[in-house]
Amino acid sequence: MRELVEALIDKYKNSLFTIAFNVCQNAQDAEDVVQDTFIQYITKEKDFESEVHIRAWLIRVAINKAKNKNSVFFRRSTVPLGDYMESLSFESAEASDLFETVMNLPEKYRVIIHLFYYEDYSVKEISDILKLSESCVKVRLSRGRMMLKNTLQEVWEDE
Repeated sequence: MRELVEALIDKYKNSLFTIAFNVCQNAQDAEDVVQDTFIQYITKEKDFESEVHIRAWLIRVAINKAKNKNSVFFRRSTVPLGDYMESLSFESAEASDLFETVMNLPEKYRVIIHLFYYEDYSVKEISDILKLSESCVKVRLSRGRMMLKNTLQEVWEDE
């Protein structure tokens, strides 16, 4: 199964950008990752089983490309998260605070939290996408939640 590239871009560009930004923490690098991901889809002679398989493949490729961007010696300088936050729009102040808190988590927790809560993947699906064991995904999800809880609790107690 192969879908039209234009339809895939319209459908998945925002979620791939968010995933790439979770890893890179740089908007320009995340945009490059999204473009490179779709280029790889176009040039790949792979036949997919279903749309779910295509989505999982795109996410896996985007994560790998984002990690590769982070490991390059001549990586662009990162923009402080506060500067980038000003360019985003959120439904509420709480949504903005939550996004900032998630973005301050270590990458290995941040990506899993994003896939679980924002992309609605199950633990098994995340383990397949990230090539991790299910128990590893559960542990990282649990630790990420605990970090979020502790951080948000501190903020709420300060208010």
